[in-house]
Amino acid sequence: MSVATVSRTLAGNYPVAASTRARVEAAVRSLHYVVNVHAKALSGGVAGPVALVLRDITGPSLAHVAAGVEQEAATRGRLSLVCATHGDPAREDDLVQLMREQHAAAVVLVGGAEIDDAYHERMAGYAKALDSAGSRLVLVGRPPLPAGLPATVVEYDNRGGAFQASAHLLSAGHRRILFLGGESALNTAEQRRAGHLDALLAHGASYDEELDVPGPYTRTSGYLRTRDALRAGLTFTAVFAGTDMVALGVLAALREAGLGVPEDVSVVGFDDVPFAADLTPALTTVRVPYEDLGRSAVRLALEREERAYQDDHVVLSTQLVIRRSTGPRR
Repeated sequence: MSVATVSRTLAGNYPVAASTRARVEAAVRSLHYVVNVHAKALSGGVAGPVALVLRDITGPSLAHVAAGVEQEAATRGRLSLVCATHGDPAREDDLVQLMREQHAAAVVLVGGAEIDDAYHERMAGYAKALDSAGSRLVLVGRPPLPAGLPATVVEYDNRGGAFQASAHLLSAGHRRILFLGGESALNTAEQRRAGHLDALLAHGASYDEELDVPGPYTRTSGYLRTRDALRAGLTFTAVFAGTDMVALGVLAALREAGLGVPEDVSVVGFDDVPFAADLTPALTTVRVPYEDLGRSAVRLALEREERAYQDDHVVLSTQLVIRRSTGPRR
């Protein structure tokens, strides 16, 4: 039979005889025929996937963003693609271009970034290239772009969350707080440090540079920074760990030094990853709505044309969760 008849039968948008449909379906089964998705995408006949591009897929917080993206995309009948850059900007460039070629409906970039002219230039290029292909750039937890660029930004209240954490310690009487923030070039680290400084100022506490120790957001870094502070003779009654992974290292170093938590030193983290409540003692931390970040990224990107107004910059709230790792200064 003709190509047109087969095409109409497979598309299901034109009436054909039952016998003709049966013959076409039998041929499809015997030949293991599949539709050319790229051709359908070019004709607008298939919904594009949602691509998630992140630095590392093993981190617990980023895994929850990915879960939110997948859940929302699945609800809307979209396939999710997850890609890791391993911190390589060139690989990120390649992945964004590949997703553009794959006709992704949205490309979601997740995680902190260094704020400089090169960053803004690269993100502006991504936004324009994806927009020209009918896609949408979504930045999650990354620095926002100047107004006018076709991009959606979903953030969480980093600074406010850090303020809550430090204010909790200060309200409990602690004045010597070891702040183990992230690497200073990252926007998330700078926001958390700013929130910590806001709390010190609000409570009339002085800033001590020797207690402000930046470093990677890893367990090993948390352990080494705490151990080195103790060996250097620094006095502190509380630790604000920049992430829960850092807090793991802090707890190990304090335990090794024979210090009790919170009897000798109070500890607060940031993220509220699943294991935080199961530590001994259970970790006081700042809850970040990671799954909501992922869901919001997909929802805003896919519903953009349906909304009467363009809400392209959303900030989700954070929440201090008080557990047993913090207590009053003794």
